[in-house]
Amino acid sequence: MGARRIRREQRAVDMSESRRFNSLLKDKERARRDIRMLDLIKKSKLPYLPSIMSWLSTRLDKPASRITQADVDQVVKSAS
Repeated sequence: MGARRIRREQRAVDMSESRRFNSLLKDKERARRDIRMLDLIKKSKLPYLPSIMSWLSTRLDKPASRITQADVDQVVKSAS
């Protein structure tokens, strides 16, 4: 009866360790992605590629279909 509990507790320990390790990597990747997306945005105008629209949608908390060039300019200005 105790073996299941031990396995569950060990899984919880392993998952928390993975979260700590992976969160550092993900933070660095997010920073790199922000720089990459801003460079692509500065080089062109609407309509953007779906990956860029998805990133903008997350940043602006708006659906991609509602994003205007003024919103994009605001994101670029706030990032600079």
